Amino acid sequence: AAGATDDQQPHTEDEVYVILAGRSRFTAGDETRDCGAGDVIFVPALVPHRFHDITEELRVVVVFGPAEGSRAG
Repeated sequence: AAGATDDQQPHTEDEVYVILAGRSRFTAGDETRDCGAGDVIFVPALVPHRFHDITEELRVVVVFGPAEGSRAG
């Protein structure tokens, strides 16, 4: 939701985010960018990342590779 806090922790899997709707900023490692509908974001395993400054409710599809929890951490 707009104004929400994303407190996720780094994952042991690579991730791809597909933004279906909404607007926010996204930080992965030392890089921060604006994001919105139509954007695709790749985050390598173990890289700290989060959505922030959410101004419109986000709808996001997340794909983990390999499947979340299947890689030894």
